[in-house]
Amino acid sequence: MKRLMTTLTGLVLASSLASAQAQEIVVGGKNFTEQQLLASMTTQYLEGLGYEVDTRAGMGSAVLRQAQENGQIDLYWEYTGTSLINYNDVTESLSPQETYQRVKELDAEKGLVWLEPSDANNTYALAMREEDAEERGIKTLSQMAEAVNDGEELTFAMNAEFYAREDGWRPLQQAYDFRVERGNIKRMDSGLVYQALRDGQVDIGLVFATDGRIPAFDFHVLEDDQDFFPAYSLTPVVREETLEAHPELAEQMNALSALLDDETMANLNARVDVERETIEHVARSFLEEHELL
Repeated sequence: MKRLMTTLTGLVLASSLASAQAQEIVVGGKNFTEQQLLASMTTQYLEGLGYEVDTRAGMGSAVLRQAQENGQIDLYWEYTGTSLINYNDVTESLSPQETYQRVKELDAEKGLVWLEPSDANNTYALAMREEDAEERGIKTLSQMAEAVNDGEELTFAMNAEFYAREDGWRPLQQAYDFRVERGNIKRMDSGLVYQALRDGQVDIGLVFATDGRIPAFDFHVLEDDQDFFPAYSLTPVVREETLEAHPELAEQMNALSALLDDETMANLNARVDVERETIEHVARSFLEEHELL
């Protein structure tokens, strides 16, 4: 009898461990504030629902995507434009809805499922200090290009990824027909771009449309009047195998996605980057505010 009880206890423990392991979700995230917020928010949300979560935030975009394709990451938030251009090599101009449908179809072939997109579109943008934009009469990217071509000395700051990527700096110059000398371009981490622009170290900086520092630092976002930048709708993407094991995950993540838009993300980002609240606290307070914790 004692041997039987020991065997049964072992089976129960093994079953419990197997169940816990089966419930584990590996959540990924990129290496900037918005993505770190989303990784923390997703982790806390799923843990509150009873999942075991392994969080791997702070990854580079290409590395994170490859990790998901390889099965090392189950779930993370991706941008439609990034998948369209960088991962699927589609260069044609598409509407936001067309972009979403195309990446949904193409990534399904790789075992990845795009859930419902949020209303947050964190597209790239170029910005100036509001006062400087007024003085120079530059409100659009076309006006900026014209100023460069007229010989106006303008210095630019951007991160290394944008400088090199397929929908980045070089194609932008081609689209708007201007060219900036390499000496007038400063490559730096994304966070430092905002500081350099705010402090007058550069004239124009690369920003993200949902970044809370744009209104906080009184920046003017130059209008993309030729619609160069594609839509970057923020969307949870999950491995098909993971979703098959946890079909309820789709509805759970869609509920979170429905709460996000440009203003919401800008406010959350500002709380971290401007007000210096911790990422974990901002993520938790958002979830509690919407009764998801």
